[in-house]
Amino acid sequence: MKRSRFDQTACDSLAECVKEIEQNTDAELVIVVRARSASYAHADYLFGFLVAFLILLLVLFSPYDFNEIWIPLDVAVAFAAGALISSRTNLLRRLFSSEKYRKRVARSGAAAMFYEAGIANTNAEVGVIVYLSLLERQLEVIADRGVLKKVPSQEWNHALFELRNAGQKPEPQQFQNVIIDFGKLLATHLPATGENPNELPDMPRFELK
Repeated sequence: MKRSRFDQTACDSLAECVKEIEQNTDAELVIVVRARSASYAHADYLFGFLVAFLILLLVLFSPYDFNEIWIPLDVAVAFAAGALISSRTNLLRRLFSSEKYRKRVARSGAAAMFYEAGIANTNAEVGVIVYLSLLERQLEVIADRGVLKKVPSQEWNHALFELRNAGQKPEPQQFQNVIIDFGKLLATHLPATGENPNELPDMPRFELK
């Protein structure tokens, strides 16, 4: 079965979802989906080094004769090819980076976006970012103090658990389902008063290149 993708259709569907959620809550919800939260050049170089090392071993221990003049070039080409392959493969980048690093860059990306997108600047301090980073398979939620004051910590932690589980195997429909449930939590504890203007865009921010 072909996997669903985070494309324009998914973006439009999530925008409608956010719009419906904000009709029932004063909270301001912003969704961000990014291809990755760091460059991962170090992972590309590590894989390139591994490929180059294997090629070098092949040349040195092969029963066939190789012209020694070309060996450095062969190794350099192998390194470049390995790095290029890794740069186009999320699986390799995950394999050649630590889980701790992936969690850290996703958290840092979410925190930066929280301020960059103005989510921290709503008048009633009710901004919430749901940040999904696809390569890392990490989902982060950051809420302003107005939200955290209203939602009981036990219910908030349960919602975070469900959201982060969805982030581990990101699929648009599953992601939207947990967003809808999250919206119900916000509506329960921060119901719409009709007095809070819509200060942030409903359209999710997709950065997938």
